[in-house]
Amino acid sequence: MPKNNSIKSVLIIGSGPIIIGQACEFDYSGSQAARSLREEGIEVVLINSNPATIMTDKLVADHVYLEPLDTDSIIKILQNHKIDAVLPTMGGQTALNLAIQCSEMGIWEDFGVQMIGVDINAIEITENREQFRNLMNEIGVPMAPQQTAKSFLEGKEIAQKFGFPLCIRASFTLGGAGASVVYEAKEFDDLLDRGLQLSPIHEVMIDKALLGWKEFELELLRDSNDNVVIICSIENMDPMGIHTGDSITVAPAMTLSDKTYQKMRDMAIKMMRAIGNFAGGCNVQFAVSPDEKEEIIAIEINPRVSRSSALASKATGYPIAKIASKLAIGYHLTELSNQITKTTSAFFEPTLDYVIVKIPRWNFNKFPGTDRKLGLQMKSVGEVMGIGRSFQEALQKACQSLEINRNGLGADGKEMNNQNEILHSLEFASWNRLFHIYDAIKLGIPFKTIVEKTKIDIWFLKQIEELIKLERKIEKYHLENIPKELLFDAKQKGYADRQIAHLLRCLESEVYKKRVDLGIKRVYKLVDTCAAEFEAKTPYYYSTFESENESILSNKKKVVVLGSGPNRIGQGIEFDYSCVHGVLAAKECGYETIMINCNPETVSTDFDTADKLYFEPVFWEHIYDIIQHEKPEGVIVQLGGQTALKLAEKLNRYGIKIMGTSFDALDLAEDRGRFSKLLEKNQIPFPKYGVVQDAEQALELADELGFPLLVRPSYVLGGQKMKIVINKVELEHHVVDIIGEMGSNQILLDHFLSGAIEAEADAICDGEEVYIIGVMQHIEPAGIHSGDSYAVLPPYNLGDFVMTQIEEITKKVAIELKTVGLINIQFAIKDDKVYVIEANPRASRTVPFIAKAYDEPYVNYATKIMLGEKKVKDFSFSPKRKGYAIKIPVFSYEKFPDVKKELGPEMKSTGEGIRFIKDLKDPYFYKIYSERNMHLSK
Repeated sequence: MPKNNSIKSVLIIGSGPIIIGQACEFDYSGSQAARSLREEGIEVVLINSNPATIMTDKLVADHVYLEPLDTDSIIKILQNHKIDAVLPTMGGQTALNLAIQCSEMGIWEDFGVQMIGVDINAIEITENREQFRNLMNEIGVPMAPQQTAKSFLEGKEIAQKFGFPLCIRASFTLGGAGASVVYEAKEFDDLLDRGLQLSPIHEVMIDKALLGWKEFELELLRDSNDNVVIICSIENMDPMGIHTGDSITVAPAMTLSDKTYQKMRDMAIKMMRAIGNFAGGCNVQFAVSPDEKEEIIAIEINPRVSRSSALASKATGYPIAKIASKLAIGYHLTELSNQITKTTSAFFEPTLDYVIVKIPRWNFNKFPGTDRKLGLQMKSVGEVMGIGRSFQEALQKACQSLEINRNGLGADGKEMNNQNEILHSLEFASWNRLFHIYDAIKLGIPFKTIVEKTKIDIWFLKQIEELIKLERKIEKYHLENIPKELLFDAKQKGYADRQIAHLLRCLESEVYKKRVDLGIKRVYKLVDTCAAEFEAKTPYYYSTFESENESILSNKKKVVVLGSGPNRIGQGIEFDYSCVHGVLAAKECGYETIMINCNPETVSTDFDTADKLYFEPVFWEHIYDIIQHEKPEGVIVQLGGQTALKLAEKLNRYGIKIMGTSFDALDLAEDRGRFSKLLEKNQIPFPKYGVVQDAEQALELADELGFPLLVRPSYVLGGQKMKIVINKVELEHHVVDIIGEMGSNQILLDHFLSGAIEAEADAICDGEEVYIIGVMQHIEPAGIHSGDSYAVLPPYNLGDFVMTQIEEITKKVAIELKTVGLINIQFAIKDDKVYVIEANPRASRTVPFIAKAYDEPYVNYATKIMLGEKKVKDFSFSPKRKGYAIKIPVFSYEKFPDVKKELGPEMKSTGEGIRFIKDLKDPYFYKIYSERNMHLSK
């Protein structure tokens, strides 16, 4: 059936600010859906309150509403536009909950809006755990013994009936909020009460815990003709009891027999058909018994594009959100083409001739004292994905992508040898359990013990054991006599040159030269959805070590854009926004664009964002090999946050051109000593400072600077390990803590200006001329990280005298740093005197916010300047929005209930929202100002 021609305009509901459990994967899904619908000539109206996303860019939708996600905003949109249909399946649980609320209030019916992609009944059935259980019983799909509790008393009765251990799951929540495994009766009361409180309908499902069972997911698509395809099977390496968002996952499933897979497939299709008659995407989760019987139990079904949909899309090359949105407007799968091959039908199930491994990324260090144990409630803030020809290669590449100061899994001298600590880590999973499994096997702890503690399938353990055996073989040799076959085997299994150098007791560069001399070179394979059965048209690549290279070179001028790696606190989706705009601007200038990134949640890793996508770790060896292969004009490092900037020194050393601001200027801004001399030379005020290497030097310097002091390591983002100290005891303790965690990093001590006002300016510079795109004033006083502060654009009460100083200093510093591209400068204002805190000649966290507030594509302009294609004077800057924009930090403290909610110089927010006001008389501004300016805690 062709598309429903009665649908002329569609409203897409976004997912709001980034929070744990609902991150940038929905930016990817929403962006894809909007583009897909616009291809069909449909007007797209989009609502989302997140300014940091590509999704809320005017290039994505016809009309973008950066408004609160509530019924008032929906009514406002429906009054302004003739909307035919609403698509609520691209914005996670937030969008679904809002769609339900609008339906219950009769809003859709009043305005004649039909819901597409799902139906209300399907949402109600899957979110109401009692209804869902009854339906599964009707269709013969087994589930764990479970029962709904709407009160504390009911919960206690169910626990007495089932016995422990139990699982508590709160209804209508996301990211497993309110979910927990309860092992003993003494823990039950508090966890039950918490689950009831977090559920918007005051309801929990209590089920008998299937601890140790294996967990699997299937991603499905169905059209209105009831055709169903399974896009991807995903296996959780971690067993039941750990939220799938916190699990290491593998695709395709590795340990499932074909007979059980076919049975699971049939059950998933039956479940999808039973919950409602809708066309779109669906995610189904199962538990499988860890024995030869392989019994299957259904866990849950999500009738929407899920967190795993982005992963499945990147894993297979099948754009789930794009196809799901076309199915929602009436197309059948048989009428749509495969987006990779362009010649085959979308009505097929992808075939993988490679393996992907996803590893979550946590930020527990931001929340000292929190419970780091993993469970049913998601705690990770991001994820990486590695692609390889084998599980081992994909696993190593995923570990290399994490940016946690490891060179991969093992072979870096950072193993733990304390047997008791290892055994504890195996039993009580945390962020580092994978590395401790490696340590346990290397130490000789029996598989039986490891399986008993972790409940991880022995197949995965044997794969890691093979890596350890290979390392022991390599250690018997030196660089001069290692056999080619052994070196080739190590590279095929994903080992980095740096890891092999550790084993051979030599330098990384020596291993690189050795393997190149031996003809062991990286080649690139296509992600083609069909295991090379048909020719792929889309250049989406991963690397491996074989003979055939599928990445064909062109004669066009090229530029590489380095991505920002995994999401984490301090470096989030706003840098992906900048990378995407950088790619689009370079395309406009006639460059062939090459994207390198390893984050499966993002728009930058969509296969049709750049001309070529290399889904690879943002890790020196991988980047250098791609550059050697592609031979670009240069590399853009300004847009990918600290991840990309940290590679600038090596790029410079190897003679690779950095587009825009030079490495020396980037380094000057990071080197506090050199930067302060620049400020002194230009008579620009800055707080008294010093640089130390150890605690003894810090104590001596403190006498000179005086307390309070702001203590921080250099070359970090998000205020990592930054703290205000008020005496020598605190100073000594914090300096030792930084050295212990971060090694031999320079430590900066600044005299802290108590009671100062904080502001920041972003600007574009071409080396000669500067344009200030925005100045923001923080509502909180100095001492709160800029990412955690409410901020107002333009400033709300900085006088002309102060603003003149800010503007003059910004222009002077940008020119002195020879900035070519973007720059962000942070200021402290005390007694009407403006002090420079720091300058960052790169895309900042605030650029997307300012771009959305003023409706100007500033990153696009800056990229064209970096490439030497334009000057500042070539752009007619004309901010289009009047009034004020307020940046609203959003926190995920509910995931860490045992943590003090105190704010300080180290960033803790996971996302941000935006609120527009006409003037400062707005009650919202008064409320925020009076609350936040007086308090330093959230």
